[in-house]
Amino acid sequence: MTSEFLGLPGAVAATGADAGVAAHYGDPFREQRALARGEAVVDLSHRAVISVSGSDRLSWIDSITSQAVKGMRPGDSSETLLLDQHGHLEYAVGLLDDGETLWMLLEASEAPGLLDWLTRMRFMLRVEPADRSAEFAVIGAVGDAGLPAAAPAGVPLIWRDPWSAVAPGGHQYAAADGHPAADWHWTQTIVPRSALAEIAATRPAAGILAAEALRIAAWRPRAATEVDERSIPHELDWLRSAVHLTKGCYRGQETVAKVHNLGHPPRRLVMLHLDGSDAVLPHPGDEVMLKDKCVGKITSSAIHFELGPIALAVVKRSADPASTLTVATDDTTVAAAQEIIVPPDAGATAGVPRIPRLGAVRR
Repeated sequence: MTSEFLGLPGAVAATGADAGVAAHYGDPFREQRALARGEAVVDLSHRAVISVSGSDRLSWIDSITSQAVKGMRPGDSSETLLLDQHGHLEYAVGLLDDGETLWMLLEASEAPGLLDWLTRMRFMLRVEPADRSAEFAVIGAVGDAGLPAAAPAGVPLIWRDPWSAVAPGGHQYAAADGHPAADWHWTQTIVPRSALAEIAATRPAAGILAAEALRIAAWRPRAATEVDERSIPHELDWLRSAVHLTKGCYRGQETVAKVHNLGHPPRRLVMLHLDGSDAVLPHPGDEVMLKDKCVGKITSSAIHFELGPIALAVVKRSADPASTLTVATDDTTVAAAQEIIVPPDAGATAGVPRIPRLGAVRR
């Protein structure tokens, strides 16, 4: 489906995970400022919308994913993760309930696999999952954008990102003071897809590059960029908004509990402040180096209108947090100062003393 926003003057199409919407409309910094002030909207019509109807929907999703959602009330927003049996991330999903239907927001590439899995997991429960992306589209904004939200049950479908604070039952590894998410008031409004043309014609638009720059500055992980086949929630500080640590069993819960209580995540998310003197912005997948050793990879990068060139990267836990890293990109090397998100000592919150190995000599 071609978005009506791509027909706006100056629209430059995005590529990769964001193909199908505009990267920018000719002035990314102006668009970023307008978006940050709540004066522009972002076309996210390439994202997927799945609905789950039926009276068992909340208890069902509660039982098979990482977040406690049984108590969601009409209009509540949440976020949950689907993990494999080893605790690795498979799907990250925004949740919004309207009293009759649970609405799921996620990357389009994830929708077929998630829908197939949900359909197979219904058993005899009163639930009915369906892909609604052909009927509904998503528009992003900072704050309440006053968009014509769909409201099939009388509740406007506006998802408010829970990343702005630690959710009940969650845990934050990042330092409590000065977390940039305190200023992250991101919303995603579900609108009838038939309304996109009117919204594009009447609302100032910012491209996806603007939204990505603000997301990176808020340390907000995204499934399409920060997650790979080895990712566990702890590495990305995703226990903050999408995991309830005491709600009970679900697939992958043993790993979540073990790493949080007794171990340490093997990798950690950092934000990098990049040297912009060569006007080179590293790309996702570029190697992050400590001296002559690769310690991680760039996952997202952007030029922020205030912070300059920045990036998120996933690096080894053992990488010295005080060291200046470098990024190998485009046949050059870019210096990168770390801003710690997940510290090397994240986890092991239970404080259980380590038992000496049998035969070890005590000194």
